Amino acid sequence: MMNNYPERISDSMYDDIWLPAETIAVRKKVREFADKGLRPIAHQLNNSVEDVNTFPWQLVKQMAEAGLFAIPFEKKYGGAGLEYPTLATMVMLEEIAYVSSGVAAALIDVQLILFGNTLNNAQESIKQKLFPQLIAGDIVGSFATSEPAASTDLSVRALQTIATKVEGGYKINGRKRWITNSPVAHHMFVLCKMDDAMTMLLVDMSSKGASVGDPDKKMGNHCQLTADVYFDDVFVSDECLVGVEGKGLNAALTSLTLGRVGIGACGVGMGQAAFDFATSYMKKREIFGKTISQFQYWQFKFADYAADLENARNLYIKAALIEDKKRPNVQSMCAMAKLIGSSLAGDIARDAIQACGGYGFVKEVAATGEEFPLEAIYRDAKIGEIYEGANEVQRLVIARSIFGK
Repeated sequence: MMNNYPERISDSMYDDIWLPAETIAVRKKVREFADKGLRPIAHQLNNSVEDVNTFPWQLVKQMAEAGLFAIPFEKKYGGAGLEYPTLATMVMLEEIAYVSSGVAAALIDVQLILFGNTLNNAQESIKQKLFPQLIAGDIVGSFATSEPAASTDLSVRALQTIATKVEGGYKINGRKRWITNSPVAHHMFVLCKMDDAMTMLLVDMSSKGASVGDPDKKMGNHCQLTADVYFDDVFVSDECLVGVEGKGLNAALTSLTLGRVGIGACGVGMGQAAFDFATSYMKKREIFGKTISQFQYWQFKFADYAADLENARNLYIKAALIEDKKRPNVQSMCAMAKLIGSSLAGDIARDAIQACGGYGFVKEVAATGEEFPLEAIYRDAKIGEIYEGANEVQRLVIARSIFGK
C-alpha cells in the first residue's frame, strides 16, 4: 500500500533549546523507533476492530527491547535512571502519539504512567518483582478507577467496588468500566471503597473471581482496548496494599495528575501530525490557479496553529519539569497541559480535514491503495478531552488555583 508521510514541520520551527541533553537523546531515540518500528503498522492499528486478537504483543516486546519501557524508572529496578524521567516520558508520548495515539495511550500513558507510577508506591517486594517484568515487556498493566456510575466523580459516595478486610489480606467485590488494557492485563491496580474511605489494591488478573468482558467498540483509539472488569470475592494478600488503607484516592490522583500531562503531550503529537500532513498537502494541491497554501485564510489559520502547538508543547514540558523538580502548583500546571493539548489536537485535525477535503476524510483510496491519517487522528483526538478528568474538570482545577474552593 502507498503511504503519505509528510515532512516534520516542527523540525524547522521548534527548537528543543531548553531541554536537557538526556531528554533530547530520548526524543531522537523514540522518534527513530516510531518511524521504523511503529509507522509501518500504524494505519492497521489505528483502524483495527477492538479485539484481544489484535492487541500488538509483538510491538510491546519491540518497545521494551528498544529500551522505551525503561525510560520512566529508577536504575535499581532496571530502569534508565534519568535525572528528568517525567519529562522524558512525556516527550516519548508526543513522539509515539504523532504516529499512533492508541499505542501512546495504552502502552505508555496507562502501562508506564498510570500503572507504572502507582507501582512506585507499592510495597518493596512487589516493586522488585514487577518492575523488571514491566520494563522487559513481559507483562501488561492496567489501572482501574472508573465504574458505571463513577468516573469524573471519584468519591466514596459514587464508588461501588468494595474491599473487605479478611485474614491475610482483602476480598474485592464490584465492577469497573472503561479500563484500558484490561482484556490483556496481567496485573491491575484497583481503587476500592472501604467504609468511608478508598484503598488501592493490586490484583493478579489470573486470580479466582476476576474476569473481564469483551472489548468496547469505540469511536477512536481502536488499539487501546477497554472493557468492564468484574470482581467476585477476589482475594489479594496484604502485600498488595498500595500505601496505607484509606489513602487510595491520593495514590490514584497522583498517577492521574501525571497522566493528564501525558494526555496533553499526546495532543501535541496528534496535532503536529495533522498540521504536518495538511500543510504538506496544501503546498502541492492547486485550485483556481494557485496552491491552497497561497490563500491567506489558510495561511493565517495555520500560523495560529503553529503558535498554539509551540505553546502546548511548552506547557507539557514545563508541567513535567515541575513534577521532576518537585515544585509546587503541579496540579494546576498539569491541568493546563491537558486542557490545551487535548483541545488543540481536535481543532487542528478538524481544520486539516477541511483543508484537505476528500483526502482528509478518507482512510484509504481503493483505486491507488494510498492510506491517509487525518480521519483517524480526528477520531482519536476526542477522547483526550474526556478521559483522565474531563476538560471541564481541568478548568475547575485551574479556577480553584485562582479563586480557591
